Amino acid sequence: MFSKILIANRGEIACRVMTTARKMGIKTVAVYSDADARAPFVAMADEAVHIGPSPAAESYLIADKIIAACKQTGAEAVHPGYGFLSERTSFAEALAKENIAFIGPPVGAIAAMGDKIESKKLAMQAGVNVVPGFVGEIDDTEHAVSISNEIGYPVMMKASAGGGGKGMRLAYNEADVREGFESVKREGLNSFGDDRVFIEKFILNPRHIEIQILGDQHGNILYLNERECSIQRRHQKVVEEAPSPFVTPKMRKAMGEQCVALARAVGYYSAGTVELIVSGADPTGESFYFLEMNTRLQVEHPVTEAITGIDLVEQMIRVAAGEKLAMTQDDIGIDGWAIENRVYAEDPYRGFLPSTGRLVQYSPPLAGWTEDETVAGKARRGVARGTGSVRVDDGVYEGGEVSRFYDPMIAKLITWAPTRDEAADLQIEALDNFRIKGLGHNVDFLSAIMQHPRFRSGELTTGFIAEEYPDGFHGAATSVELNRLLAAVCAGNEFTLQSRARRISGQLDGDDGRPGVQRVASEWLVKLGDQRFEVILGDGHAMVDGVRVEGTCDWMPGMVQATATDGLGCSYGLIVERLGNHWKVTTRGAAHTALVLPLRLARHESLMLEKVPPDLSRLLICPMPGMLVKLHVAEGETVQPGQPLATVEAMKMENILRAEKEGVIAKINAAEGESLAVDAVILELE
Repeated sequence: MFSKILIANRGEIACRVMTTARKMGIKTVAVYSDADARAPFVAMADEAVHIGPSPAAESYLIADKIIAACKQTGAEAVHPGYGFLSERTSFAEALAKENIAFIGPPVGAIAAMGDKIESKKLAMQAGVNVVPGFVGEIDDTEHAVSISNEIGYPVMMKASAGGGGKGMRLAYNEADVREGFESVKREGLNSFGDDRVFIEKFILNPRHIEIQILGDQHGNILYLNERECSIQRRHQKVVEEAPSPFVTPKMRKAMGEQCVALARAVGYYSAGTVELIVSGADPTGESFYFLEMNTRLQVEHPVTEAITGIDLVEQMIRVAAGEKLAMTQDDIGIDGWAIENRVYAEDPYRGFLPSTGRLVQYSPPLAGWTEDETVAGKARRGVARGTGSVRVDDGVYEGGEVSRFYDPMIAKLITWAPTRDEAADLQIEALDNFRIKGLGHNVDFLSAIMQHPRFRSGELTTGFIAEEYPDGFHGAATSVELNRLLAAVCAGNEFTLQSRARRISGQLDGDDGRPGVQRVASEWLVKLGDQRFEVILGDGHAMVDGVRVEGTCDWMPGMVQATATDGLGCSYGLIVERLGNHWKVTTRGAAHTALVLPLRLARHESLMLEKVPPDLSRLLICPMPGMLVKLHVAEGETVQPGQPLATVEAMKMENILRAEKEGVIAKINAAEGESLAVDAVILELE
């Protein structure tokens, strides 16, 4: 077994690998860029080596610097994590030349599966179902249009070396192909150094299901059940779960055996994942097709660990050291249900635009996961499900920065329970207790998904987000009962705040006879969003519009996080903020703003003026920090609604900004290649 390994990655996955290495008694080496000098993974490692400037192309993607760090520290092996160099054959070959072990699959398997075009051909030869499409190289846009017309719309255009949602465009017609083909090529070249593109049929009602593979260097290959990853946005996974609510035992066996056959065909060992697209329109479950094989650890690996009890990182290390797998296919079971939500630095209230910046406040529902935890006193064969079946994998810290140079993921929240509904309920409870301030985040959105009736029914497709939130996200739907409870909470908080203020000395004598104390009203008007409630506070309850609401709230002045309980014993984690004379309370996937006034003064509320927002419709405003890749128009040009005006690249993704109305370009304020701040005015219309 290795005595020291280097983790050629950063953030939460670096912390994750170090956690297991520490359990195994293996020393760890971190490598870090300028941007990550103070990151938790650097402090967590036994040794750390600086490898360059913040851009990944000048640090984490330079194999020579990683190898030099191995030689400097005496690391015997390298775990690549995911992304960066994890699927680059030249890196694995360079390590082999230096007699440094690569904790991953053989070079031949990486090469075969890393190329989407070649991997599809190999899958066909191995007897794996494949999606109809064009597997050769595409010459230009006209060739792409011809191929797409032949396959039949809709089609998916993908960068051959792509992954993580980058280098992908869905085309419903010829115009979509013409508009998106060159963009896919650019994203493939910029992110992966390969501008080849392939095109395949887009499956209707598609579900994204993947099979976890694990093999050793002695010819043993197993499948560790499936994960459902259908809830995606822009082809990037948001929610993952294991097992899938759609997959039957018969279907699981058929999928698993085909995926093992593919792995065996390329001599695969270590952990890997075969991604499949499944037609949700076929209730037989037989319409599943090969998408690609990821020859590395997946972001969503914790849900598989939670239901199987197998530490995938540990197995990767043991396999790389030449050990045989200690389990057989018959040992692989399914224990309970696990769900993972990815907490991203993006603003769902502004069209999910990337959000970079400093984490002014960062407080997850519990500390980062460690291997020391047990579930109900029973060790999970070396794999923890976290505290109370809640696990947080993160690599950020309060005061740190989510940089524009890297992936926008802040943390992964994993929950386990005996049933799917219970696991989702745990997610909601934990998300209520996530505190992030300083940048946009998707915690509310994740909570809304967990509560959504369609999610609860298991009727999922990769179009879930687009179909259920066609007009964007504006907060989770709330019930009448929750609104009453929130009205009572806000009134109670106002009472508590004013009661403390009344204790300040030197005020007028109150009408209760005590000097310097004024009686605080118990009757309030609460304007909660567009709704109005009359609230009368009592002891352990409130009357809200004449309805008795039982419950309490433990908020006190100065607190940001609080807990409210209702009469049924349900607990609600609250983020409480005072904004001017308003309350902002965030819970259950939505932020609620309330104005609370004494009922006797409520008649004056209608006289309060509301600020009218300025008309910004004539301006094209940059919605996120990024680089202006392309201007599609010139000054004096007439544009129509929906017409592309500019393309901005942020966090390695290209975003096309379109005209909202007809007009003439009056002035262009930015040039191609220029870095733009959020809300920068790119151009103006007459």
